[in-house]
Amino acid sequence: MPWSRDDVDALLPLPSATFHILMALAEQERHGYGIIQDVVARTDGALRLSAGTLYRSIQRMLEQGLIVESNRRPAAALDDERRRYYRMTPFGTAVARAEAARLLRLVRLARASGLEPETA
Repeated sequence: MPWSRDDVDALLPLPSATFHILMALAEQERHGYGIIQDVVARTDGALRLSAGTLYRSIQRMLEQGLIVESNRRPAAALDDERRRYYRMTPFGTAVARAEAARLLRLVRLARASGLEPETA
């Protein structure tokens, strides 16, 4: 492992957009529009990333080593050569897991304080 726990902790808490992008990439490589679609579906439309937010986040995540651009491409008939595909790095996975654990601890503290989330 070329990174330390301190490297992971230095990025927490993650911006919401970053965490959602990492969740979208946890299952498979995606291009930008595919990430936007996944986030909308995953949040039942509650979060819609703008193209500006998405690509600023992607640029920062590339610089931080959370994601990389993939060289794998779909079959030519299914591909648009202008699309860039991204995948999560092992470091990105470690950071996403640490953020999920941080959020879980926060929810547990809220529940212990009597702040049970309302159910729809």
